[in-house]
Amino acid sequence: MNVKEATYLGSWEKSAEMPHTNLPEFAFIGRSNVGKSSLINMVVQRRELARTSSKPGKTQTLNLFKINDVIQICDLPGYGYAKVSQTDRFKFSKMIKYYLKNRPNLFCLFVLVDLRIPPQKIDIEFINDCGADGIPMVIVGTKADKLKDEVIAKSVNDIKAELLKDWEECPPFIISSSETLLGRDEIWNVIQTSMKGWFNL
Repeated sequence: MNVKEATYLGSWEKSAEMPHTNLPEFAFIGRSNVGKSSLINMVVQRRELARTSSKPGKTQTLNLFKINDVIQICDLPGYGYAKVSQTDRFKFSKMIKYYLKNRPNLFCLFVLVDLRIPPQKIDIEFINDCGADGIPMVIVGTKADKLKDEVIAKSVNDIKAELLKDWEECPPFIISSSETLLGRDEIWNVIQTSMKGWFNL
């Protein structure tokens, strides 16, 4: 998809206060510092639409963007380790869960996992919880440009093996890199397929 316009709509601490529209919404989430904001910027072809930082826990609100006036993208706070208080971590967790369960126009959740490290318990548990709640999702493995093909394949297989302990079939899996644009077309294909018949993109 050719992104002609990408507009920042605002940031909220409560999803109930976010503006409600009929535009299909796609959310991105992952552990702190997984490369989420960089991936969003790559997907929408903008350098600084989503704010990036080397410090974990930078995203602490629900950040909403409108793309080409036909869809919305939500940048969710990262889960897991971040240099914030336990109170704030609980607040972020509650914020995320409420958004995922109550956002009426959420079409798909992209869950980012770091391909450079072994499967993380917190990632597996989060994905399992989303599956139990019936949230449509796609897993996106990030930072593939830093790995050899055989290492990527092993990492993907290891993650799927952990998920298959609880899943009959794993959610779709996309390999990505915000540096090389790897996975961008696949992410847009998921978006367009899930919206088939909604808009002609």
